[in-house]
Amino acid sequence: GIKYAITKSVSKGIAPQQGDIVAIEYTGYLSNGQIFDATHSEGKKNALLFKLGSTAVIPGLNDIVSNMQVGEKVQAIIPPQLAFGDEGICLENGECLIKPDSTLVYDVLLKKSSIPPP
Repeated sequence: GIKYAITKSVSKGIAPQQGDIVAIEYTGYLSNGQIFDATHSEGKKNALLFKLGSTAVIPGLNDIVSNMQVGEKVQAIIPPQLAFGDEGICLENGECLIKPDSTLVYDVLLKKSSIPPP
């Protein structure tokens, strides 16, 4: 499974439910410490919005966020089977942004959670 550490805790946070729309800020690192993606990188807005439990993000992010509270920040170590698996993210020329079977590290801040509109 996923190993994670709470790096900023909250006393009374709201925990999102499956199907809620959540907003997270994150930085994704390869196991060598190289950043491969971040919500605050150039050209990106400050948060990623997605429906909790959807396939919009890797399974590991769904898993972590569903155990977080709004305002909480965690660092999670996500194994390949809950990330990009044995395919990784590779270009047609064979160059890989994320190599197959990569364990990834994510710093995640859960900014908000809301019930989706009917």
